[in-house]
Amino acid sequence: MLKERFLTYVKIHTTSCEDSSASPSSQRQFDLAQVLKEELLEMGLEDVKVSDQCIVTASLPGNGKETFGLIAHMDTAPDYSGENVQPQIIENYDGSAIDLKGAGISMDPKDFPDLKDLVGKTLITTDGTTLLGADDKAGVAEIMEVIQYFVDHPDLDRPNLKVAFTPDEEVGRGTENFDVSSFACDYALTVDGGSLGEFSTENFNAASAKVTINGLNIHPGSAKDQMINALDIACDYHQSLPVAQRPQHTEGHEGFIHLHTMEGTVEEASLNYIIRDFFPKSFQEKKDLMTKLASFMEEKYQTKIQVDITDSYYNMSDKLSHVSFLKEAVIQAMKDNGVKPALLPIRGGTDGAVLSYKGLPCPNLFTGGHHFHGRFECIALEDMEAAVEVLISLIKALGKRKTA
Repeated sequence: MLKERFLTYVKIHTTSCEDSSASPSSQRQFDLAQVLKEELLEMGLEDVKVSDQCIVTASLPGNGKETFGLIAHMDTAPDYSGENVQPQIIENYDGSAIDLKGAGISMDPKDFPDLKDLVGKTLITTDGTTLLGADDKAGVAEIMEVIQYFVDHPDLDRPNLKVAFTPDEEVGRGTENFDVSSFACDYALTVDGGSLGEFSTENFNAASAKVTINGLNIHPGSAKDQMINALDIACDYHQSLPVAQRPQHTEGHEGFIHLHTMEGTVEEASLNYIIRDFFPKSFQEKKDLMTKLASFMEEKYQTKIQVDITDSYYNMSDKLSHVSFLKEAVIQAMKDNGVKPALLPIRGGTDGAVLSYKGLPCPNLFTGGHHFHGRFECIALEDMEAAVEVLISLIKALGKRKTA
């Protein structure tokens, strides 16, 4: 049933829209929301709702005092087409290059060495013309399978369970309409991670920065000692930032300053950056560097440079210390199911980070997916099944947990 659920969900077009201020950013996300609502009602869950902002929620009462939430997002990334997804299923993958037939290209293990970890498994890929949507419809399908299991086994000890499926995570707005108080969970997991065994209790601190540079446009024929070319200054500004702090030179717990877009004329230029760092001190140092550099450039070129920095989200690790039992229980559930835990920092954001700061502790568990947001996206069915088994074991353990 897991495979059938997943294949059904990925064929529903749910790409979110970066340019929209509506909630949800694309109405098509309601198509999957309504499917999930009907399935949850058929299972017999309580309080099944789809909000006006396209958040699906439901409850499955248990026999414990605590309430545990499972969360995944329904939208797919606007980085690549998510319309008319045509999955390919490769039984007993042999480790060779995979023909993505729709686009006439191949996914070669020489370029994607992680494919070696999927040999012998049932691989689900795209046909090369779209992304697959495992991010995060794999998480959605896995949560639905877990809920079905506990519906079918009502006598098992478990905490009260709640599910939430959100829109717009891929455009950074997945939790803007999420009411933590009405969701009323003691703790939760987002099921939105990558390859088998990944478990994350920390993520980047994040900010965006817009640098606006004023110039003075004079006819180039008579510009000597008068023209101030904002584009030249923009180039100088960017090249003066540390090259080693660009994302292509960082990994692990290293942060970065990333030039995302740049546009302008002689009269005015703007540079848009994202700033990422795991540690508050170095996070602040990166922001300070950008403002200090602007002051230096203002003096150098005798013009106005404005830097607007907005924090986006913070490292959830600071908000998880009081649920250390959850981290221990997840790791034990993986070991009990033969999954090697890989505690990896999220080099990005997650709905769970924002929810943790809203008062809902929410680390992130693997789905089994690889190569998200593009046409080489793939996932192994066996790794999805492992995620389901880990979650079932975790919930059973939480149901036996003694609370004060």
